Amino acid sequence: MHEDVSLNLSPREAAGPGGIHRALVRKTGRPFAADRFVVVRRSVDARKRPVRVNLSIRIYGDGETLMPERPVFAYRDVRSAAPVVVVGAGPAGLFAALRLVELGLKPVVVDRGKPVTARRRDVAALNRRGVLDSESNYAFGEGGAGTFSDGKLYTRSKKRGDHRRVLHRFHQHGADGHILTDAHPHIGSNRLPEIVLAMRATIEAHGGEIHFQQKVVGLSVAGGRATGVIVADGHHIEGRAVVLATGHSARDVYRMLMDKAIDLEAKPFAMGVRVEHPQKLIDRIQYHGQPRGEYLPAAAYRLAHQVDGRGVYSFCMCPGGFIVPASTQDDALVVNGMSFSKRNSPYANAGIVVEIRLADIHRFASSGPLAGLNYQRAMEQTASVNGGGGVIAPAQRLADFVNNRSSNGLPACSYPPGVVASPLHRWLPDPIRKGLQAAFKAFDRKMKGFLTNDAVVVGVESRTSSPVRIPRDPQTLQHVSVLGLFPCGEGAGYAGGIVSCAVDGERAAEAVVQYLA
Repeated sequence: MHEDVSLNLSPREAAGPGGIHRALVRKTGRPFAADRFVVVRRSVDARKRPVRVNLSIRIYGDGETLMPERPVFAYRDVRSAAPVVVVGAGPAGLFAALRLVELGLKPVVVDRGKPVTARRRDVAALNRRGVLDSESNYAFGEGGAGTFSDGKLYTRSKKRGDHRRVLHRFHQHGADGHILTDAHPHIGSNRLPEIVLAMRATIEAHGGEIHFQQKVVGLSVAGGRATGVIVADGHHIEGRAVVLATGHSARDVYRMLMDKAIDLEAKPFAMGVRVEHPQKLIDRIQYHGQPRGEYLPAAAYRLAHQVDGRGVYSFCMCPGGFIVPASTQDDALVVNGMSFSKRNSPYANAGIVVEIRLADIHRFASSGPLAGLNYQRAMEQTASVNGGGGVIAPAQRLADFVNNRSSNGLPACSYPPGVVASPLHRWLPDPIRKGLQAAFKAFDRKMKGFLTNDAVVVGVESRTSSPVRIPRDPQTLQHVSVLGLFPCGEGAGYAGGIVSCAVDGERAAEAVVQYLA
């Protein structure tokens, strides 16, 4: 019989199997072979000095097979199966397609962007020369926003479905095994393209289809049922059902649905800025002055505060990362964050965002389902103007922003196209400005040294979640008025982040099977 053991080790002891094995022998008081255990869970405990590493270990007896708990993914040949149109090749769309193949249906994936290899070249051109391709960028293309958005695989939405299946499916397609054990698993934007390619290969090898540079401009509906989509060249792509997994940046999709008189509703969301510190500063704060050395990861943080009943919180924190241009239109500026697998950049950044209520939207913009979208776009256009146009980003030193002072000069920043000094405190809307300023002071009380002019705020972080929800039945996951239409993922307003989108995509695929049955 196997035995489960918990260890609390120094980072150095926990860094390799040798140190872990010696600690296990000490704790159990009995010798056993060094290949008879597996690490089930690993987390860094930085609540106090010295920093420690918590490990959950499973020791197997002699003759017992090491059997880590892993789901079996049995993909079928679906070449002759009923077709299901999947709109979007982001996390929700790809995982919906993979699940459809498992369940014996043929996914026909339609994506407006380019395959990931060509998309990489377009992202490089955006970073180096500021050249934006509105259909191939950090938001659009194979893998969706998740491909070049860090690859964090942590979710708090664990009641929606089996998030462990998502981690194992990533591992099956080439992700490092540490994502199965780390408390906050991470792949890295440099590794994700190859994993996305492997997922496409699985879909196509079993008879599924993926069509790139096919922008969906219409939905085919007959007898109150979705029967396919219409793409920009006028071609109809037919299916027995439609999974709508377009992501929240495909704003034209919302307008197309409204033109078809398909129900939409506005929902609260969050907006703010990216904040970047030197990584060494965050390490020093989070590790209580203990040197990080070679055995600890780049330190992260997660912060939240209430300002007049309004939530302000950190979002998509990227230790050892970069701020990147996530714009999809020439006249509207959006920033996001990412990091590579090693997280070895000298910078740490996070979105710090403020809750935006429907009342805020209606005062600022308009009423109706797309009011929040209009609010977002107005802020993005303001950011573009204050950055001087293009993808140069407006920025301000953090302490200057909090104290309503313009910045004379800026610290070094990871944002590839470059930043320009701008008084964000003057042009951000009051709910966002006041919320951020109060929260930054509170964050400094929790993390002494956070509020510093060595940090910079960069605007704007506007795409944290969708400002629009596409209503669906909670049981069948179908749209409330069009049968066979399955909105899912971030763009539909039901998920946020790679894992929750992937889970929602799998749930949509399972719901399609029930519908067709």
